Amino acid sequence: MHLVTFERRYAGVADGEPLARAPAASLGESLGFQTLDAGRPGVRRLGAVLQVGPRAGSIVDLNRAFAIKLACEDVGAPEAEADSLLPAGMQAFLRIGRRSRAAAHEALEFTARALERFDGPDVAHAGVVIPRVGVRLCAPVPRPGKIIGVARNYPAHAAEQGSAAQPVEPALFLKAPTAVIGPEDEIALPAATSQVDYEGELAVVMGKTTARISAAEALDSVAGYCVANDVTARDFQNVRGQKFIGKSCDTFAPLGPALVTTDEVSDPQKLVLHTIVSGETLQSGSTEEMLFSVAEIIAFAARIMTLEPGDVILTGTPSGVGQARRPQRWLRDGDVVEVEVAGLGRLRNPVRSEGPRD
Repeated sequence: MHLVTFERRYAGVADGEPLARAPAASLGESLGFQTLDAGRPGVRRLGAVLQVGPRAGSIVDLNRAFAIKLACEDVGAPEAEADSLLPAGMQAFLRIGRRSRAAAHEALEFTARALERFDGPDVAHAGVVIPRVGVRLCAPVPRPGKIIGVARNYPAHAAEQGSAAQPVEPALFLKAPTAVIGPEDEIALPAATSQVDYEGELAVVMGKTTARISAAEALDSVAGYCVANDVTARDFQNVRGQKFIGKSCDTFAPLGPALVTTDEVSDPQKLVLHTIVSGETLQSGSTEEMLFSVAEIIAFAARIMTLEPGDVILTGTPSGVGQARRPQRWLRDGDVVEVEVAGLGRLRNPVRSEGPRD
């Protein structure tokens, strides 16, 4: 599945139709309950992307789809049952684990079948299926418990940063969860820095509470993968020695566009990655180049800290960062940064300057 966190752009349930005109009341009566809130703009919900069919690319509100499925099956209190098994928030969904993932598959399959049947529930007007233009995608995990990064995990990037020695273990650092933004949000350049850099990366999202495991067991703890940009203020990081702050400014952790579950990623070490800045490809690499694999990183981190559902691990960046280019290529106002990982989608974040401060 391609799981997303989304907000509706308008107070409607089908192709922009105003909520007041949608036949929600008659639908509720026909399914055996009177009220089924279609969702309001600005409220974050858990969804999945339809992959095939005439509505491919549309977003399915999973909690709402599951409630309607249960109502069609005459299950008592369908909304409450849906809330318990398939909550509308990503981290609650991940904490429940296997039962939630099974419910999400059921909800997605129910929606696909309903769209194919002329006599099925009108899931579009029920607010279950929303056109892509009708939603704003947020970060799949809007506020991770922690973000763990891996420094210089690609040999060519380590070399361009002046490091020739092969590390004996992953070099981990933390990045503030408040830095997270979604695949449609702006990267803000703080007035206090003039050397903001891009780092396209594969992100790992944990699905289980994990501690003291082997590398052979590690991938079983993963919920899925997404695309990340480990934006970094190099002058904070290097010149001023503020490594945590250099990684953790607001907007410095774009994530998205979707959390792709592990059943759709056969091998996280066989993924091609590109970073494009204002139309120019500046990074190209493959996760098979990593010094430490995803499994090795998880196992190492889990020896020293407990990893929890929704925690995010940034696995390192290939060569081609702005600091290493000649001339150096810092992000500037008006840039658009796109990071793409094959099979996982593309992040696209415009860049704006915050301007001078008093």
